[in-house]
Amino acid sequence: MKKHNFYAGPSILSQHTIQATADAIINFADMGLSILEISHRSKQFQAVIDEASALVKELLDVPEGYSVLWLGGGASMQFAMVPMNLLAKKAAYLDTGTWAHNAVKEARLFGDVDVVASSEAEKYSFIPKGWSVPQDADYFHFTSNNTIYGTEMRVDPDAGRVRLVGDMSSDIFSRPVDVSKYDIIYAGAQKNLAPAGVTLVIVRDDAMGHVDRPIPTMLDYRTHIKKGSMFNTPPVLPIFSAMQTLRWYKELGGVEALEKRDLEKAAKLYEAIDASPMFVGCVTDPADRSIMNVTFRMTPEYADLEGEFVDFCAQRGIVGIKGHRSVGGFRASLYNALPIESVEELVKAMHDFRNSK
Repeated sequence: MKKHNFYAGPSILSQHTIQATADAIINFADMGLSILEISHRSKQFQAVIDEASALVKELLDVPEGYSVLWLGGGASMQFAMVPMNLLAKKAAYLDTGTWAHNAVKEARLFGDVDVVASSEAEKYSFIPKGWSVPQDADYFHFTSNNTIYGTEMRVDPDAGRVRLVGDMSSDIFSRPVDVSKYDIIYAGAQKNLAPAGVTLVIVRDDAMGHVDRPIPTMLDYRTHIKKGSMFNTPPVLPIFSAMQTLRWYKELGGVEALEKRDLEKAAKLYEAIDASPMFVGCVTDPADRSIMNVTFRMTPEYADLEGEFVDFCAQRGIVGIKGHRSVGGFRASLYNALPIESVEELVKAMHDFRNSK
């Protein structure tokens, strides 16, 4: 049975990436060795990390003066690395979900944090509006897509003269980004790029070195800029997989083509939710709806059927739609590698389940 993978992360990868990675596990670069056992200092792997970095720069139109880094520790490590490297006195944060909230918590270990707005009291069901960034802040941090709650900011915010930091872990490569507005962009790989284990970080080089605190060597961005992500052994396999995904993105037509595909998939699913008497979306303002993570639930009169619907979908090969344990309901993750046929199958399952009741 064909599987339709809606898991939120680790999540679906393209068949191109999966097959190329599987091949490299058997025989990497005709070396007669697995990529799992080769030196990260070999010329063959250096070619991989060089190409992966170059493709990031090409696909996102990264200007001169920025470095592309491949780091361990996940996006959660960046919650601490960002303030450790940038926060001298005060930082500004927008609190739009669990991961944004966790980033605020980590930043407070290093200095004052001004939360410019939060939708926590309303269970993060919308993106706050009307906030402004204090111009005496060292930087402004926001999370572009909130995987648990299904909200997304699809524009680059205006931070004025303040440095801008974006956590794009779950929607990177799904829309064009003006990288020149940012000092740091980071993204855990396990949603739109590669298997878990590597974090993509794009750093403006001259934004570093402006805090007085001593920074541990491994947590100093300058270390990894200087060493080209090779200060210590990098996550070799996920970086190889990321390179393959980036090649596939380029073949598809780049970020603009990916955005068009993603918007089409999301529109099809939201249309089905809005038209259904059985299902209702979780995000109050349609303008805030994520095109990566569509959250919805049963209407009150059908609420006791949620578990039955998950089982109904599983029988059709539709997996990963159960909502996050903290909010319940359903979550369909429509990452770049998900084909529109999978969305069509989910829509059909929604229709058929409703007709069976």
